[in-house]
Amino acid sequence: MPTPRSFELGDLVDRPTRRRAGVWQRALRREASRLRDRRRVIAMVLLMLTFGFIAAALLARGEQGGADARAYWAGVRIWLNGGDPYNPQGPFLPYIYAPWMLPLFAPWALLPWDVAWFVWRGTTILLWLWTIDWAYRRRPLETAVLVAALGFSFGANLDLGNITLLLALALFGAQFVGPRLAALLWAIATWMKWFPAPFLLLLEPRARRWGLALLAGSVVLTLATLPQTMSQMEAIFGLVPRPIRVDYFVMLWALVPWLWRRDQPFDWLQPSYWRERIHAARAWTDEVRRRWQSSPTPATAARRDVARGIRAFLGLGP
Repeated sequence: MPTPRSFELGDLVDRPTRRRAGVWQRALRREASRLRDRRRVIAMVLLMLTFGFIAAALLARGEQGGADARAYWAGVRIWLNGGDPYNPQGPFLPYIYAPWMLPLFAPWALLPWDVAWFVWRGTTILLWLWTIDWAYRRRPLETAVLVAALGFSFGANLDLGNITLLLALALFGAQFVGPRLAALLWAIATWMKWFPAPFLLLLEPRARRWGLALLAGSVVLTLATLPQTMSQMEAIFGLVPRPIRVDYFVMLWALVPWLWRRDQPFDWLQPSYWRERIHAARAWTDEVRRRWQSSPTPATAARRDVARGIRAFLGLGP
């Protein structure tokens, strides 16, 4: 008895559906091939373990989390009601940032606390995952190792709702946006914590110029609110000393875009890297010294070279 003729796939499925099926098939085949990469497997395991530990810690803390975010939230509400956010009456930590920054928190602080805390933590997690996705696509294993190394710091910031992680993410994103927005992000982060100041070197020259200008503007605002600034200083120095602030280590995450774009992100850990840099610096110093000595006006030549270096640093042209 003759075997029945089998139906072809094309007789049952139209061409667009077959094309989409082919795309899915190739995508699944590519993902399956990645599982054979030992480095990717190790990276996936590290990330899953880190995320699992952080999630378990946040669930264990429950409603006890968010102490720092609640201080920002309560500080704005106390200020809007005519009180002193630096000396709150109630179960809140004092607001310790610049008085002119209170309006920056106001749109968020007007929400009810449960909603505000959900928005704060949810936004932080989404931005953090975006940065991990960007880094993982370029260097999977290095990203997973760094996330695991900073896992406790990430978890502490997500638990307390401290703004340090958001500032680190802002400095991360400042390396992808235009000079003015990058300068604004750097200036806000620097005036809030001060230790992000060296990240100015990671910005493009025009962003450095705008950043220093905005920082100077923040000094003017601080002088205009000097009485409140004195209350801020008293609140800062009146806090109970804390142990080592491991949550500040999340600022290292803002270095990832600069490192991951390099051919060898960690070559600076090798002694040969610093020997080459020291040798190049000595050669440059000797050349500058010879040029100044051969100039009829050494002081004028030195001032000219310094001014040229400052203009180049700030993107002001030759």
